[in-house]
Amino acid sequence: MGNIFGQCFRIATFGESHGPALGVVIDGCPPRVPFDLAFLRSELARRRPGQSKLTTQRQEGDVPEILSGLSPDGLTLGSPIAIVIRNVDQRSSAYTEMKSAYRPSHADFTYDTKYGIRAVEGGGRSSARETAARVAAGALAKTVLKHACGATITAWVESIADIRMPAPTKTPSLKQVEASPTRCPHPATAQRMEARIHAARADGDSVGGVVCCIISGLPVGLGSPVFDRFEAELAKAMLSLPATKGFELGSGFAGTLLKGSEHNDLFVKKGGRIRTLTNRSGGTQGGITNGEDVVFRIAFKPTATVLKPQKTVSPDGKATSLSARGRHDPCVLPRAVPIVEAMAALVAVDHWIRDRGQNAPFGRCGRKA
Repeated sequence: MGNIFGQCFRIATFGESHGPALGVVIDGCPPRVPFDLAFLRSELARRRPGQSKLTTQRQEGDVPEILSGLSPDGLTLGSPIAIVIRNVDQRSSAYTEMKSAYRPSHADFTYDTKYGIRAVEGGGRSSARETAARVAAGALAKTVLKHACGATITAWVESIADIRMPAPTKTPSLKQVEASPTRCPHPATAQRMEARIHAARADGDSVGGVVCCIISGLPVGLGSPVFDRFEAELAKAMLSLPATKGFELGSGFAGTLLKGSEHNDLFVKKGGRIRTLTNRSGGTQGGITNGEDVVFRIAFKPTATVLKPQKTVSPDGKATSLSARGRHDPCVLPRAVPIVEAMAALVAVDHWIRDRGQNAPFGRCGRKA
């Protein structure tokens, strides 16, 4: 299984949805970085289940335990940092029927076929419960970025089903995003989204949507041509998340409707820096950051586990039906926002460290234009 992510700033996550605990080991973090445990806890709280009536009602406090890698006064030591999060509210009895039937559009069939064994309870490693470990690692990655180059990462829910917020004129603030349990920063749209999620839950169904994310303040020069393009690794990071089905950078698929002369981002010198008049490229060119905001979107499908009866088969191929039980998100979007931010931070900090290793001896580190 692919449980390790990153080249220089590397993380390895572990644990199952209904196991005793899950966690992450972070290797390659620079020393002497002040890691605020209150910030770590606040990031995990944004992702944790049971936070509102829009999410699964599984009640997990997601209290992090740091086992290694920090000094008594909270500075990173440069050694591996191990973080554990205990599971306390597992209800495995809700998964009894799933031992003898595959959940449609879930990982049950593929895991069983590939490995000959699967963790039925909660989906094991395929569960989004694993992403708590990613958010913990992402909190540290955000901290490193803040001290290294002042970069910030903001994500929000742009659409749920066919309900889409108007395009913002500037990046929403964290306060605006967190004002609604939907994590949509446009109040009127957020109310409509909330009603749609409640309706899906009442009907035993689910809905999907799109998260938009912006990374601001990255220097010019992160990423490499060909296989290690910054946006390619962003796409891998985002599509590694459960329920993701699409990724676009900058103008994305809408850019195919423009002519080249319309789509090109024209260069100007502004404030002593080389800038672009537009940002249809989404903050990268040739796979390398250009100093503009990195703007991307991720599509999340409707939650696969629904309470409606659905046709399926047993492991031996016999036709049957399955009505899921248990506690599930009718829409993953509200809790996906901090997870998207975490993965973006992990990609950015890994490339920042890689750039230092390659270019620092020659004075060409990623820099402001």
